[in-house]
Amino acid sequence: MPTLGTQTISSSYAQLIKTFSTGGLDGALQVITDGDNTSSALSLSTSGVSSTGSFTVSSNSSLLGPVTFGSSLTASTGTSTIGTLFASGLATFGTSFTASTGTATIGTLSASTATISTATIPLQLGNVTFGSNITASTGTATIGTEIVSTSTIGTLAVTNTATVGTLKVGAAGPRLTAVSYGTAAFTLSTVQPHNLPDTTTGTFGLTGTELGDIVIGSINSLGSTTGTIQIVTSFFPIASNVVRYVVNSKGSTAGTVPAGTIYATAMRFTA
Repeated sequence: MPTLGTQTISSSYAQLIKTFSTGGLDGALQVITDGDNTSSALSLSTSGVSSTGSFTVSSNSSLLGPVTFGSSLTASTGTSTIGTLFASGLATFGTSFTASTGTATIGTLSASTATISTATIPLQLGNVTFGSNITASTGTATIGTEIVSTSTIGTLAVTNTATVGTLKVGAAGPRLTAVSYGTAAFTLSTVQPHNLPDTTTGTFGLTGTELGDIVIGSINSLGSTTGTIQIVTSFFPIASNVVRYVVNSKGSTAGTVPAGTIYATAMRFTA
């Protein structure tokens, strides 16, 4: 060490670096100090390196194993191509993030431009909540349970069950806010013709129905071989959870309708 060759021990030992302990390096990280026992930000062991301060690499660096980011990852310029990324905190990419191969697992990602060739999302065993919106412009999105405040979907195919609070139909279409469905027994056999006082009426319960709902209904015994086929029916709510039906024979004489079942659906729309 030429710079120490002309100096005495007492005047130069502060320029040396040493481990904090007296036993030299081993498997445990040890703070590196100078001869005056002033601690540095660097710790060394026979199996690893640690720094409590800034760590700068002026040239290219190769990280051959997994890389873990405890708080944040920032790529201010250029393109970040990462095979495997584990970021427990916030990952911010100024320009672009390209995951060409491998797997990128990110807790929170803020990316102005993200280019991902293949994204594999692990199985979500519970409900998935989207705070703002989810947009599937092309392709197919298979979702078990989706809770989302705003959803723009080109084509929706539901194989199991979809629960929707408000469903907007078309770009400027109405909003469907409620749908009720139920059945009721129908036992009348004779219905009045259209030119007689309306006496062929009745009511049945339909849970969830309110005044103003549009009710569509049918009776499964209409049009049967034993009943009159020229029958007119109408359905409308008269109170909460109550629907009235009116049945008339279209001709000038009374008709018959065998006992059957009423099937009714009530829908509520807003502009």
